Amino acid sequence: MTESEPRPDRYLRCQRAMFEAPAHALIDALAAALREHYGVLAVDLLLADYELNVLCPVIGVAEPVPVTGSAAGQVFVDRRAIVTEGPEGVRLLLPAAARGDAAGVLILDLEARPGPSELDELVFLATALGHDLRAADSVTDRYRNARRRTALTVAAEMQWHLLPGRSCRKPEFALAGQLEPAYSVCGDNFDWAAEDDHLVLTVTNGHGTGIEASLLTVLAVTAMRNARLASPRISDHAALADQAVYAQHAGRRHLSSLLLRFDLDTGMVAAVDAGSPMVLRLRGAELTQVNLEAQLPLGMFESTVYVEQTFRAEPGDRLIVLSDGVHESPYGNQRYTEQGRLRQTLVGTRRLPPAEAVRAVLADHNVFRQGVPLDDDAAIVVVDWAGRQQP
Repeated sequence: MTESEPRPDRYLRCQRAMFEAPAHALIDALAAALREHYGVLAVDLLLADYELNVLCPVIGVAEPVPVTGSAAGQVFVDRRAIVTEGPEGVRLLLPAAARGDAAGVLILDLEARPGPSELDELVFLATALGHDLRAADSVTDRYRNARRRTALTVAAEMQWHLLPGRSCRKPEFALAGQLEPAYSVCGDNFDWAAEDDHLVLTVTNGHGTGIEASLLTVLAVTAMRNARLASPRISDHAALADQAVYAQHAGRRHLSSLLLRFDLDTGMVAAVDAGSPMVLRLRGAELTQVNLEAQLPLGMFESTVYVEQTFRAEPGDRLIVLSDGVHESPYGNQRYTEQGRLRQTLVGTRRLPPAEAVRAVLADHNVFRQGVPLDDDAAIVVVDWAGRQQP
């Protein structure tokens, strides 16, 4: 660290280095700036793989680091910095995240423990890196490639490009989602848009396999996004997606979707259940299913009229949305929802943040199947509702 350099100037120089760097050299430019202006000895960057099982190296360490049971994994899950001290110096593990969506972990080695203001600067630089990594993915393949432990299918490539992210956080809520099998998913999807006064969330249960299933989901999700810009009513979003799918396939192909619109001020939720995704509500230790009237899947018939239903989310509620690849998943003669297994898992993970709860449910789902690969896509989204604090 250059002691004579003013603190704000040092911080801004590192930010400027990232801003001016080519997308593929983003982390290299930041690493050089951190060495020059903060005296950092070594820089590592780890990015989460598509299955959220390991953190993959971009620079620095040579081997992937498991998310479970590692300090870097704890930082990735909790989105909180960790400082460790040893005979060789101090190590900072900092979350690289953008609006609650964690990309990975920035690891810095220093000679001495940083002071509070210096630590704050480094935490903010890691956050800035998280934002820049999101933007860089549209320009370079370097970071996407680092996250892959094996090749994605073409259908899976389409689905991952369609996602808005894997987690999102605002004062009123925190949510996270995941698709499985991560490297070959083809039809299931989740989508959201967070605005000043509302959150729109959709979970789509795909139909079919391979590229055809992925194309069908892309059509439906794109139609719902298009409708979202024209109307606040999710019944209109469902209707436009229904029309788009029917116009293309004339009822031969259709898909199921759940559409939710949360009012951030009141907690009222408008819902359209166009098929099979299941909504569960965990209030305290009580887990119940949110009973919604099932309506026709998108694209089954021409000009279907969809009706919104409502329920209320209370502060402290956790909502869990599952596609049928989770709640209808069979192994032998049993389904995952039978004998209380899903209930036990959801209640048991109540204190975990949404992203970690998603990982825990999918891990238990894999144990239930005894490691047998999924024969259907699985999507899960967890929403922790806090509501808006009234002045």
